[in-house]
Amino acid sequence: MITGRFFANGVTPRVLITMAVLIALAALVPILHLAVPRGSAFHVPAYAVALFGKYLCYALLALALDLVWGYCGILSLGHGAFFALGGYAMGMYLMRQIGSRGVYGNPILPDFMVFLNWKELPWYWYGFDQFWFAMLMVLAVPGLLAFVFGWFAFRSRVTGVYLSIITQALTYALLLAFFRNDMGFGGNNGLTDFKDILGFSVQAGSTRAALFSASAIALSLGVLFVALVTGSKYGKLMVAVRDAESRTRFIGWRPENIKLFAFTASAMMAGIAGALYVPQVGIINPGEFAPANSIEVVVWTAVGGRATIVGPIVGALLINGAKSWFTAALPEIWLFALGGIFIATTLFLPRGIVGTLDDWRAGRKAKSAARIAEEGDRGEIDPSQEQHVVAGPKERAAVLDGRRGGPEPQPRRGGPEPQPAE
Repeated sequence: MITGRFFANGVTPRVLITMAVLIALAALVPILHLAVPRGSAFHVPAYAVALFGKYLCYALLALALDLVWGYCGILSLGHGAFFALGGYAMGMYLMRQIGSRGVYGNPILPDFMVFLNWKELPWYWYGFDQFWFAMLMVLAVPGLLAFVFGWFAFRSRVTGVYLSIITQALTYALLLAFFRNDMGFGGNNGLTDFKDILGFSVQAGSTRAALFSASAIALSLGVLFVALVTGSKYGKLMVAVRDAESRTRFIGWRPENIKLFAFTASAMMAGIAGALYVPQVGIINPGEFAPANSIEVVVWTAVGGRATIVGPIVGALLINGAKSWFTAALPEIWLFALGGIFIATTLFLPRGIVGTLDDWRAGRKAKSAARIAEEGDRGEIDPSQEQHVVAGPKERAAVLDGRRGGPEPQPRRGGPEPQPAE
């Protein structure tokens, strides 16, 4: 019963179609990569599988940001930190799987620790030789950091640009910390040279295909989760906090609790995206904490369309695909080309690609309903138009009045009722 109240009426046809496409890709791409011969036009090469899998991880990160920015009004410029923390948790597990196959042959210490003369494994590396523990940390570390940060920030009523600045300061502080060799995370070089994941070689084509499928399935589940949350009563409260936080507080709700839930859940989604990203690219280093990365996620979400669920996915895929194409086709001016896309979106598509399409469709429906109502008043309604276009009660009433030859006469105010003629 509680679950039914929390998650209600959020799964729209658009959400179902998006999930179906992602699940179909999760099944189709591995088949085209593994079963179709390399000489075939339908064969998907190994580099493309890894590249598209990386794009899906970026899309999940953008979707996580949309949950807090699009629906709760929290512009986070530090979501790259949660993405990187999830990536480091996965990287630590992958490093523990190397064992004695490293350059220095130490079965316990990773190569960079041997190089830096570490004598024993730090306590915070314990347990990362187990996959289940690493996955727990993928969720717990970003979620705990977001919870603690949000607890103090939201209860201090820090909002707007000030909150955005301190989220950016958070990721920059982590960037500086992880650059230090004495932190025990590889310093500037980070974690790399991975061998296995769950006993399977990360370089094998079947493993890459499985990671792609996992990324697609995780993104589809992320779409479902965001749709259910935003379509529930709690989601309506998130929108109320976004649009009128003071009024929401005055009628008895606690906006800080609502924002804290959204921020923590979004951070955990970002951590999952980072964990799926690392084995597909083969490295995680402090550069992932760079504030520019978090700002780029904001751009993906804005281009696709905030508060649309599908929009951030479209924006992430479009921008990263354009970046890959521009860097090859226009290596000297690709940054200017991407900048042109961002400027054009801001000027001509202020609500993003999907948001603008939604506005256009809503405008068409409104004009069609107005036309039907006008024709109904004149008695010129076509029954087929009523069946396919008229949906609202006012339009149906207009249609019925038109068929009866106009609206029923209403009694005059301040005078006697009209008498029938003798």
